[in-house]
Amino acid sequence: MLEAATRSVAIREADEPVGRPAHIVIRDLDMAFGDFVVMRGLSFTISRGDVFVIMGGSGCGKSTLMRTMVGLLEPARGEVLYDGASFTAAPPERREEMLRKMGVLFQQGALWSSLTLAENIALPLQQYTRLGPAAIAEVVDLKLSLVGLRGFGDYYPAAISGGMRKRAGLARAMALDPEILFFDEPSAGLDPISSKLLDDLILELRTSLGATIVLVTHELPSIFAIATNGVFLDTESRTMVATGSPQQMLASCPNPNVQTFLRRGAPARGAGASSAPGSEES
Repeated sequence: MLEAATRSVAIREADEPVGRPAHIVIRDLDMAFGDFVVMRGLSFTISRGDVFVIMGGSGCGKSTLMRTMVGLLEPARGEVLYDGASFTAAPPERREEMLRKMGVLFQQGALWSSLTLAENIALPLQQYTRLGPAAIAEVVDLKLSLVGLRGFGDYYPAAISGGMRKRAGLARAMALDPEILFFDEPSAGLDPISSKLLDDLILELRTSLGATIVLVTHELPSIFAIATNGVFLDTESRTMVATGSPQQMLASCPNPNVQTFLRRGAPARGAGASSAPGSEES
């Protein structure tokens, strides 16, 4: 046990994992705002079909990394690759092609408040496809049904709950049938039941769409329930200190910041089983 507890989680190089092809590769990535370095030396691989969680303490750069991966921010050094092609070095036209294969759910859903849910979901279809109004309406109805919001297309965002807005934002993220879905704190502000339902929905969509999921979150129940792989960003060292599944990190990573993060809400030693914690302290 002592040997296992002191064994470090290997920082894997950005190569193709055994079993499933690499979908996203982060290679030697540095992120900075001016002279302030947020994170340096990030190198990891996300396999096709992963539910990959980006985790770490507040201010470590989780959302900054996600925004860099979708081109909203430029890295100070390094690159992001999709299916072996560099997104970072791609010209604008090629970047736009690559972005059409991605869907993003931001923290608050980022819905246009002046548009109905149906109109919000129709926007990317109107902008990036040649579908006519009838076909777009059919796709919108399908996406609303997939997230459990059939019949709510004429509602405005202000008229529905926070959990429903998250699901509507997810429906819009899925509008173009993306290969990759990015979620930035999807459970933030939700009650435990709504959060669990959203986790279940994410897993269902991963299965039905065959999509790769990239998830930014600090919610332990979600991390342990749905993540198949992940990376831990350390605020103190400003780099990644562990990769692998949350269960692997909990069992094998000696870094105290990783252990503190993953053991929040866990029973005291000797008080119960040593399985992964299922809830956070309030």
